[in-house]
Amino acid sequence: MRYQLFLSDFDGTLVRSDGTVSETNRRAIARYREAGGIFAVVTGRMMTSILPRLRELGLDDGLAVAYQGAMIADVRTGAILKNGGFLEDHALKAIRLFEKKGYHVHVYTGDDFYSNIDDEYLRAYEEICRVKGKIEPHLSDMVSSKSVNVIKVLAMVPAEERERVRAETERELGGEFYVTCSSSFLVEVMPRDENKAGAVDFLSDYYRIPREKTAAIGDQLNDLPMLERAGGKFAVSNAEAALKEKAIVVSSCEEDGVAEALMKYAMGE
Repeated sequence: MRYQLFLSDFDGTLVRSDGTVSETNRRAIARYREAGGIFAVVTGRMMTSILPRLRELGLDDGLAVAYQGAMIADVRTGAILKNGGFLEDHALKAIRLFEKKGYHVHVYTGDDFYSNIDDEYLRAYEEICRVKGKIEPHLSDMVSSKSVNVIKVLAMVPAEERERVRAETERELGGEFYVTCSSSFLVEVMPRDENKAGAVDFLSDYYRIPREKTAAIGDQLNDLPMLERAGGKFAVSNAEAALKEKAIVVSSCEEDGVAEALMKYAMGE
């Protein structure tokens, strides 16, 4: 087996646009695990969103990585092994910037998330992620008054404006923040060192598998640090160009790209 540890993004990589995981991908994951490989999902989703999906797939042991690597948990027990987050003043800086610009904003505090707007975009997001947001019109006031541990802040923006918003946010917030995108309409802000590269390091150390024996696959900009850190680098064909430039390109998420990477490259079948 060429890669003993295989890390996969979830949305747009393992999961199809209808929210399902194909039987081909399910069987490939099972065969890889039966052969002794360790398969883990590394996602920007919150932990309460990803854990039920992993258990549906039969991935009821091992570790789950949420919030770009800021939170890591034992799938079977739900026990938290890592729980990162912002300094409060940094969280407020990001929230206030988005509020000032009038964006639809989400704030994540572990098991909960808050939205400043209740609209059809929120409901679509809730349906996709199978979580329910709490409406707080003044998010910065809520955070400062409750002193909650903010793990992630995001803005929902039109797809055609995403790159402009990402670049402006990165420039205006500065080097203490990690600004990325997990979909065509989400701009996400994390603490500077909380990204998927850190998840590669954590899982590699946890399982005692060197990075050169670790592979990763993704589709969005938030997956880029993970691909850059892993030994095996794969991108589904629907991925952002920045990923495809650095990776072996496999079939799209709709055409079982994860299964192709597992069978053809990780296991060499």
